[in-house]
Amino acid sequence: MTLADAIAAQTPLVQRLLDGVATIGADPPGITRDAYGLGENQAQALIAEAGAALGLTASTDAGANLTLRWAAPRPEVAPVLIGSHLDSIVQGGNFDGAAGVIAGIGAIAALKAAGIQPRRDIEVLALRCEEAVWFGLGLIGSRCMLARLPQGALDLPHARTGRTLAQSIADCGGDPARLREATPLRDPRAIGAYLEIHIEQAPQLIEAGAPLAICLANPGNVRHPFIRITGEDAHTGLPHRFRRDAALAGADLSLALERLWLDEEAQGRPMAVTIGRFHTPVARHSLTAVSGEFELSLDLRAYNANHLAALEARLQAITAEVAAHRNVTIALGERSAAAPGPMDPALIEGLSTAARRCGVNAPRLNSPGSHDANNFAAAGVPTGMLLVRNQNGSHNPHEAMDTPDLMAAIHVLAEWLAT
Repeated sequence: MTLADAIAAQTPLVQRLLDGVATIGADPPGITRDAYGLGENQAQALIAEAGAALGLTASTDAGANLTLRWAAPRPEVAPVLIGSHLDSIVQGGNFDGAAGVIAGIGAIAALKAAGIQPRRDIEVLALRCEEAVWFGLGLIGSRCMLARLPQGALDLPHARTGRTLAQSIADCGGDPARLREATPLRDPRAIGAYLEIHIEQAPQLIEAGAPLAICLANPGNVRHPFIRITGEDAHTGLPHRFRRDAALAGADLSLALERLWLDEEAQGRPMAVTIGRFHTPVARHSLTAVSGEFELSLDLRAYNANHLAALEARLQAITAEVAAHRNVTIALGERSAAAPGPMDPALIEGLSTAARRCGVNAPRLNSPGSHDANNFAAAGVPTGMLLVRNQNGSHNPHEAMDTPDLMAAIHVLAEWLAT
């Protein structure tokens, strides 16, 4: 059986797993698979069952990440890890993360069916809690694996259960005491490569008419989940010169950050600004009051560490300018960060060559999103990504990846693994 025939033969398996995780996460109108909770646990169990059927060896590390290993008879080089995540945001889509884990299963199944023996161990990773919605910190599974958890992270509360990250990890069979040692669970120097398949989070591939892309880089980010603006409550008739309006300060801050974004892109420096939360206090806001309190969240991202640092400095300056203009105080509050993730040049070339051999049109694009791949790249692991066409972006119920496009990505992945 040719590899192309073997890939096609795995379509029912891949579709069954995609449908399976959709059933597990069903939360109309979208999908919710809670990290370190029932949804993520059940999805891991489904993937582990598929791995067992292929004869893969399962293990769980101290972060409760699942690894399924296909051992090479005589490994010639360090192992390749193929990974992504199974959790979702609340009422998101089915394919963000899960498609990448399932792609690893599909690629190994196809190589086995084609009778191709690996030159190195191949491992499929189902990494925990990639989405920041659950603890206010993203990429947690890969942070655990590579000792990249920030100080205090294990004490963060779960958004639904209130249990700390340490308690949540222990509940799922992990070992928070081992994580507190702050040493990698896997030596990055002993990992040959990390590969991730992920749906694209912008319509660039729809625009290009291509089923997949070779990723060039993922952005890093700086996040402030709870920016708090404090002014002074007042009557709605208060003249403008007396006001310390926290809501208008929030608007000024947001629009100033948008101007920064447009200016940077005009200079050829890609970045993004996202205001995810933007509100006066729900318990006290009123039609007939000037709000003295306002809260918003900020995700600031860029593809280069120096650029990201420069943007963070501009954030500080803009914040001070708005606070002075509106006579309010602005506390940026809690901060988390993820390093940018440039892809390995050799893997970019290797995946491009594999795509050509498969007859697949695969342009090279930046990813709009940060992924677990960022942590592997930051740890010095050669890292590569394939982005799969997806009609409606991600983090919404309307993700629209077509299975044939995922199968094309699996073909390219398997072709690269076979060389």
